[in-house]
Amino acid sequence: MLSSKKGKTIDCTLPLGGFGISRFALDHFLYEKAKIEGCSFLQDQVTNVHFSQDELLVDTNISGQLRSKLVIGAYGKRSGIDTRLNRSYISKKSPWLAVKAHYRGSFPDDLVALHNFPGGYCGVSKVEDDIINLCYLVNYESFKPHRNISEHREQVLCSNPHLKHILEDSDMLFEEPMSISQVSFARKEKVHDHVLMIGDTAGLIHPLCGNGMSMAIHAAGICVNLVIKYLEGHIGSRKLLEQSYVEQWNKHFKTRMETGKLLSGILLKPTRAEFVMNVLVKFPGLFAKFIGATPSFFTVTLTF
Repeated sequence: MLSSKKGKTIDCTLPLGGFGISRFALDHFLYEKAKIEGCSFLQDQVTNVHFSQDELLVDTNISGQLRSKLVIGAYGKRSGIDTRLNRSYISKKSPWLAVKAHYRGSFPDDLVALHNFPGGYCGVSKVEDDIINLCYLVNYESFKPHRNISEHREQVLCSNPHLKHILEDSDMLFEEPMSISQVSFARKEKVHDHVLMIGDTAGLIHPLCGNGMSMAIHAAGICVNLVIKYLEGHIGSRKLLEQSYVEQWNKHFKTRMETGKLLSGILLKPTRAEFVMNVLVKFPGLFAKFIGATPSFFTVTLTF
């Protein structure tokens, strides 16, 4: 379901189906699975990474300096390590603020909803244990006039009748919503100083044009398969490994990332977004055709 800020809706059946799971549950499952397979874990914080004499040196708070032939960066959307690595995107300001919370209430198990509100949009779906997962992006300029997340939620999100119904009829399971500022959809290096980047560390996909968790798992699979080939000697050099990874990443994700940049521009122009939304309402088949043509779980929403 896609809704405008006034509550107009477009419905479309997603071609692939699927199920919802929270990051917490998925990460815990993978952690336990990795332990069974014999992986070792260090509960520590990385402070810096640098390349020297064909190996990577990883500085940590507790464990000192670690040495490795390869390092994979999977540390999320934005981190202090990006500043220390001097990644190009980190100096560019982003207008987006992200907010997330879990709720207990009534919501269909088989529905993914994307609800627009002034200055942003909100995704709603079920995850494990009958929990409602609610995440939204809001333009910082539209958020700034409000004192806090609670006031913005009541005065802005609830202007959409669908969001108003969900928020007023559900109980938040978090003490406070989780939030992150400076959510950047800017282009990021897929390999930086010989560190192979995956997930949001390699590039944050706009929620309106792809599933971030699905993309992260896919990118990790691409990376690991190439790493195995390199370590087994089937890829002859570090340079070829890095080139192969960038090529594969671009092959699978570049078009979607560029689409996200285009549609992000529409999101920041209310009159354009209103026009496109009206077209979709009048011709809902266009929406269905767009979703059906995408290679994986692929959603689109517009803000006005």
